[in-house]
Amino acid sequence: MEHIQIEQNEVRFTRGEDVVRITPCGANAIRFEAFPGGKIFDENYTLIPQNADAVIGEGERSVTVTVGTLCAKLEDNGKATFSVGGRTILEEKPELAFRSGFRHYEKNARGSYAARVTFQPNEGEHLYGLGHDENGRFDLKGCSLDLRHVNARCTVPFVYSSLGYGFLWNNPAVGSVELSCNRTRWSVGATKKIDYVVIAGTPKEVAGTLADLTGHAPVMPHWATGFWQSRLRYETQEDLLKVARRYKKEGIPLSAIVCDYFHWTEQGDYKFDPAYWPDPRAMADELHAMGVKLIVSVWPTVNENSENYRTMLENGLLIGTEDGTGKVFDFYGPQAEIDATNPATRSFVFSKLKQNYLDNGVDALWFDEAEPEIHPENFGALRLHLGRGDEVGLLYPYYYVKMAYDGLTSIRGEVPVTLTRAAWLGSQKYGALVWSGDIPSDFESLAAQVRTGLNMAMCGIPWWNTDIGGFWGGDTTGDEFRELIVRWFQYGVFSPVMRLHGSRPRHGEKKRDVKEATGDPNEIWSFGERNFPILRDLIFLRERLRPYIEKQMRIASEKGWPVMRPMFFEDPEDEVCYTLGGQYLFGGDILFAPIVNRGQTIKRVYLPRDGWILTKDGKPYPAGWHEIPAAIDEFVAFVRPGADVLGCF
Repeated sequence: MEHIQIEQNEVRFTRGEDVVRITPCGANAIRFEAFPGGKIFDENYTLIPQNADAVIGEGERSVTVTVGTLCAKLEDNGKATFSVGGRTILEEKPELAFRSGFRHYEKNARGSYAARVTFQPNEGEHLYGLGHDENGRFDLKGCSLDLRHVNARCTVPFVYSSLGYGFLWNNPAVGSVELSCNRTRWSVGATKKIDYVVIAGTPKEVAGTLADLTGHAPVMPHWATGFWQSRLRYETQEDLLKVARRYKKEGIPLSAIVCDYFHWTEQGDYKFDPAYWPDPRAMADELHAMGVKLIVSVWPTVNENSENYRTMLENGLLIGTEDGTGKVFDFYGPQAEIDATNPATRSFVFSKLKQNYLDNGVDALWFDEAEPEIHPENFGALRLHLGRGDEVGLLYPYYYVKMAYDGLTSIRGEVPVTLTRAAWLGSQKYGALVWSGDIPSDFESLAAQVRTGLNMAMCGIPWWNTDIGGFWGGDTTGDEFRELIVRWFQYGVFSPVMRLHGSRPRHGEKKRDVKEATGDPNEIWSFGERNFPILRDLIFLRERLRPYIEKQMRIASEKGWPVMRPMFFEDPEDEVCYTLGGQYLFGGDILFAPIVNRGQTIKRVYLPRDGWILTKDGKPYPAGWHEIPAAIDEFVAFVRPGADVLGCF
């Protein structure tokens, strides 16, 4: 072919200023790159390409690249098609007449390009992934979504298709994706190339290859698999210790307690305010004696009154802005933000975290606002060490959590767990425990979290959780919230991490200055006498399940299989399983069907095969649909026959 060049495992297509490169990328995986302007831009971002052999075939008007079961065909008009066993799974769709124009570019004044690629829709296809979002959808087919990070929306640009393939969009630019009925389109506003990987296989096969390409999660340490206590917020050292002491007195297992925001002197000082936290070392020592880990909130914001501000500004450690001020307007006033993509920033900031937190007994860090959260939300106005914000800004949370991983492993030699509000492809290999952000405290939100958690599970990030009870809007004295907290607690037991958190509105007090602002109590004894023994028993259930959960965490690390699994993950041939966003597998042996509606006491559950055992009565159930009653102190869970975990219930 006139436009084709073949070198070993690589195929290049050149026509005018459009250059395409197709390479093997891993098991049944092929990478497609297209470079506007004709200039090759060799950048993997966070992708870890794997060695794989390709079989290349030349035809009169096309060339094929076959890696395992996956075949990519490139025609002389530039069109790319992917197939498995002769069955087309992904096909570029032309934008111009005469079936031409398969990728679209518009050069901008900054030397980068707005770019998009469009694919034909597939009838009956179901799509899952793309991180977490409050949209409440399980099957994302028909959705249009932003490719950006904001509070309660985290983009991890990978989707799994019911046709048996995964699609990894390897581009950290701000953009959008349309998974509509008439096309699938990926678009970004500023980039130097189009870059994606197609992976063929079953959900398990694709998950394994995805982990190879983006990094395997470590094995979650034992302490993190138990129950975490948190609220917005503990105002003083004594407030926090009183809560931990109460759990100890009640004999209730507590793995970790979290110290939330504004415990510091100034944003960017990274230290406890001695007026309220006079002896952090003594606090940590007392917690450790009770078997409790201490976790502390850290924000990327730096106030100009901070003792570190001038040093960071003068050494280029802060995110720059197009207007040159170095200020990103945050919702607590004009703040600067650390540039986590800069290695020098990571080194400097971690040194402060070590000096003021870790050396005082803090066990783990909570990276809030990790998108980073900026107001107004305009990534195009930001300048990062790695480039313009609109071109590379989605990498920010990846490098932010890398800071904690590199620092903690160097000084402690153990796997760190960093709670973070955003993530990117590969964040999992740095111990990122992603949570879904500041979500509402209502049943609609609980239902949405179940579905979005399963989408996150398909993105290669197995450590994920929600604020049990939701973050905002719940009245702890009201009947509706007290019902909600029980149902959410049940869901929390069967989540990778079980963490209670929330901002509970104060009753009978005026709003105070933000430095002092806090909410009502948010401990398990805070939601009424009837609920206390129910929640206590659920914590003990979680404790009994920990050996099973730790086994699933080892599997997640070794094989890349998520702990929370959509039903189709184990039964990809069962069409019904692709519609089940209201139930899921917790590891390989537990099927959990959370109740997510107010007043609901019956759950309709689908069993894909015979023999599942209902935990509350020990009876086996045949395949098919079943209606299972569940009073407020009951939940609906099944266990595979013969599984040891049945004895935990």
